[in-house]
Amino acid sequence: MTDLCVVLVVQAAVSVPWVLPRDPGLEPASPTAYLLTTLTVLPLLWRRRAPVRVLLAVVAAQGLYGLAVDGPGQTLPYTGLVALYSVAAHAPSPSRQLCGALTLAVVFPSVAFNTGEARELVFSLMVFTAAYGFGRFTDTRQAYTRAVEDRARQLEVTRRIEAEQAAARERARIAREMHDILSHAVSLMIVQAEAGPVAVRTAPERAEAAFDAISETGRDAMVQLRRMLGVLREEGQGPGAPRSPQPALDGLPALVERVRSSGLAVTHTVTGRERPLPRDTDSAVFRIVQEALTNTVKHAAATEAAVLLAYGESSLTVSVTDDGGGTGADTHSGHGLIGIRERAAAHGGSARTGPGPDGRGFRLDVTLPLAPVTSSLEVGS
Repeated sequence: MTDLCVVLVVQAAVSVPWVLPRDPGLEPASPTAYLLTTLTVLPLLWRRRAPVRVLLAVVAAQGLYGLAVDGPGQTLPYTGLVALYSVAAHAPSPSRQLCGALTLAVVFPSVAFNTGEARELVFSLMVFTAAYGFGRFTDTRQAYTRAVEDRARQLEVTRRIEAEQAAARERARIAREMHDILSHAVSLMIVQAEAGPVAVRTAPERAEAAFDAISETGRDAMVQLRRMLGVLREEGQGPGAPRSPQPALDGLPALVERVRSSGLAVTHTVTGRERPLPRDTDSAVFRIVQEALTNTVKHAAATEAAVLLAYGESSLTVSVTDDGGGTGADTHSGHGLIGIRERAAAHGGSARTGPGPDGRGFRLDVTLPLAPVTSSLEVGS
């Protein structure tokens, strides 16, 4: 459609001499001359698909017009200018440069055949050079536009990939949280439920305590699940929605007490310069201890466990050991230790497993980097 409009405009321009009255001393303009003029315009329909061929066709038609008929002249070589512009804008580099040079070379004999005046020569060289320059400017602008559009598409693809990766990380985080909550609560409830029938026959008061512990553990799990679901609803409202209150180290004594109620003797010790931690790190430490104690209750058949938080100048080491039947080998295939390693790696730390004291039981050591401090309290409990 664009090329057709160009042809119509050029045809209108070259038709002007046939509308204006001619000098009485000249022969009237013939239909043949007008037909040949139109013949120089028609190739412009293919100016973008085959610019070099169109230029050659236009030059040939104009040469035929000048040799075969004595028709009206044109104020400007419209068809030649449009054809050269199209070559400069759409032809590949070698063909473009060769055609530009040949066109300028043809100007000299054309002017000599017409008037032979220097003024016409200078004017013709200027207008053809300008047409070539505008064509190169158009090509450069289109190339720049394509580059910007390609860059925008690449950025959109990158943004979409980053959004998908963020969604995958968020799904993994939620899966870890759900696993930690349910695995811990269900493990304690199973231990208490298995101990309940035995305690009913031997120590009714212990059976009552066991059932109370089951109830308390279940309620705590429900509270945490409701909190998690509330976070999901808030996150669905938009990126600016507030995040959950995550479990933190101030809840660690209550966690240890719940595990003790299952019959596992747990000690909790803090050494070093204790200090507030970033919220995400604080929550991660709580979940690491929770998962480690859950694994002890589920797999170790242990009677004792120890939780140690050792604050260093630039790191925090979380150690959980038990005296169970483990060998220290990482043989669990579930999400527990995998989740612990993922949490540690997410905060720039590492997790190691091995045998417990004297080669018995199981030991987990997680080291997380911390910002150095200048002063705090030395705490042990």
